Amino acid sequence: MPRFLPHPNRSLLAFALTILFSVTGVVAQNSAPAPSISLPGSQSPFTGSEPEGKATPEVLQLSLQEAIDRGLRNNLGLLLSGDQTLMTRGERWKQLSNLLPNLSARVQEDAQNLDLAALGFQKLFPLFGVKGTIPAVTPGFSYFDARASVSQSLFNFSDLEKERAASESVKSATYTYKDARELVVLAVGNAYLLTIASAARIETSDAQVKNAQALYNKAIDQQKAGLSPAIDTLRSQVELQTRQQQLIAAHNDFAKQKLSLARVIGLPPGQEFLLTEKAPYQALTPLPLEIYLERAYASRSDYQAAQAQVRAAELSRRAATAGHYPSLDFNANYGDIGATPDHSNGTWQVNGGLNIPIFAGGKTHSDVLEAEAQLKQTRSQLADLRGRIDYEVRASLLDLNSAADQVGVARSTVELAEQTLTQSEDRFTAGVADNLEVVQAQESVASAQESYIQSLYAHNLAKIELARAIGDAEQGVKRYLKGEH
Repeated sequence: MPRFLPHPNRSLLAFALTILFSVTGVVAQNSAPAPSISLPGSQSPFTGSEPEGKATPEVLQLSLQEAIDRGLRNNLGLLLSGDQTLMTRGERWKQLSNLLPNLSARVQEDAQNLDLAALGFQKLFPLFGVKGTIPAVTPGFSYFDARASVSQSLFNFSDLEKERAASESVKSATYTYKDARELVVLAVGNAYLLTIASAARIETSDAQVKNAQALYNKAIDQQKAGLSPAIDTLRSQVELQTRQQQLIAAHNDFAKQKLSLARVIGLPPGQEFLLTEKAPYQALTPLPLEIYLERAYASRSDYQAAQAQVRAAELSRRAATAGHYPSLDFNANYGDIGATPDHSNGTWQVNGGLNIPIFAGGKTHSDVLEAEAQLKQTRSQLADLRGRIDYEVRASLLDLNSAADQVGVARSTVELAEQTLTQSEDRFTAGVADNLEVVQAQESVASAQESYIQSLYAHNLAKIELARAIGDAEQGVKRYLKGEH
């Protein structure tokens, strides 16, 4: 009995924080539609990628690990997450700049004259006893100034807390990037298993076409020999054409699933490839639930990112409250100023100031309210995520145990259906019965094989979901598929 992978029949995990997508499949008899990975109202970036290189004439031999490695290099969702991490680092440097010295230099050459009449000097000079003709415009004059300036915030508690909050945001973005890698592994693993399942359907559909063809040929021979009526031949022909249609659909679905896998991992458009791995049934004995939950809370990157977000929100609230506190600044400059660079003198200036906020029109109060609301949201999201992790771990274990039982039942069902088909064919050949029960037996075999494919896929997918649920997808997916912890 061949070992195949099943077709999707349930949705995957909901993904954490700012990046949310789901992988779903639709069960259909002897068909394998491609999975849908979508964001609410838009297409998820995890379904796309930045193609790597150009297509080559050679057929690429693609293992699961190679597919995961390509996905971790090229998947669009991961690339965007990396860009977001870079933006968060830039925001942290912006906040840090308020605490670091600001140095600047300026060289200035100024040439000008003054309109004394416009400034009112012609009317003012007689008042002070100045006699004579007052020119309307002064002769031109110039001066040169080269100066270096430095400014430094000596104490600003609000800026200090903002920088700390930005540092926590960088940690959160880093954890989110790690979590995005986990999601890529989950998406690639799902797409790879779906492609294997699609290939399995081609094998089963091809075998069913051959059986239907043999039954049709036998029905023709017996009709010619006068041993069976024409209805048996017509019934066999309908069964044959039905199986041929399913084989055509299976080939089409397999080709589309390969395209989806290529998109997820960033293969060049038009690159031909073959999957080098099968994923037969390997039992995985689950560990106690408490061990998985402990691992999940310690290892899940999205949980650590949410914790960092809470710390950042706490610091942001403290920064908003610090808007009521005084701040101390320092400024200094030194340079040369004169009519020309050769005729200049050094000058300098140093000043420090204590700024005491008295009334800012309620701005600080509004900042505190906004920061408090943001803190409450992040704490609620963290609590929700903790509950969701508990749910995902428990659900993955339930799926794993259920799928394992289904595999055993489905395997037995396939064996029984094949025995029934053999006996029905023998009865038809001996003329004891018409071919109606043979056709029904063929339908039972097809249904049993589809159930076996579905249950085997569900079992392997449950392993990947469990690895994702405890935060070990990137490192442990291969072990889990082999039945190892």
